[in-house]
Amino acid sequence: MLDLQHVSKSYNRGKIKAVDDLSLVVSPGEIFGFLGPNGAGKTTTIKMIVGLLNPDAGTITVNGFDTQKNALKCKSITTYVPDYPAIYDRLSGLEYLNFIGDVYGVPKKDRLERIEKWLDIFELTQAISSPIQSYSHGMKQKTVLIAALLPAPQVMVLDEPMVGLDPRASHHLKELMREHCDQGKTLFFSTHIMEVAEKLCDRIGIINKGKLIACGTMAELKRLNEEQSLENIFLELTDK
Repeated sequence: MLDLQHVSKSYNRGKIKAVDDLSLVVSPGEIFGFLGPNGAGKTTTIKMIVGLLNPDAGTITVNGFDTQKNALKCKSITTYVPDYPAIYDRLSGLEYLNFIGDVYGVPKKDRLERIEKWLDIFELTQAISSPIQSYSHGMKQKTVLIAALLPAPQVMVLDEPMVGLDPRASHHLKELMREHCDQGKTLFFSTHIMEVAEKLCDRIGIINKGKLIACGTMAELKRLNEEQSLENIFLELTDK
């Protein structure tokens, strides 16, 4: 579970309010979609959740552990895919996945089974022994997604995870996201693809200028906004 209470973050000595008094709870078994225009505060929020940034105010807990007071514990049960695949180019794909497995202490038997399964799903088996620097953007994205799945985390945090993926890989990722949450785990992800958010998410939050301006199920958002599509709701709310 994720619990953010009155979280704020500013840049440039307080002149730029990136996140402003944000409170939300994401329950176990829930896919939560986080939407907003460019510069709305999505990535800043995500970086605070995964411990790359500390909030100026407020608290964030992951499965009951405070991200500042119990940082290592939170990181041990959370995996993160950034909006651009940050990855060690000089390693082979397999070396990178084994490195992540070592960091999270994934047993060798489980590691081999999981890697083999997801390499097959994402059609990377033939390339996995090649240096990552030879991979396309989409192949790198698939590799970091496999790395995020590998530890079987309690919480997955994904920032624009489908950028660069081909349609087949995007389809498989959506299935894996649902499977992750069907096990009672939590998934928090940002996306600009409205159709994906509308069909996949259990609940959706919309942030604009650092403030959460709407949050609820798709049915709740439609009921409050004259039964419009998510795209129209998003455009109308963020234009105000």
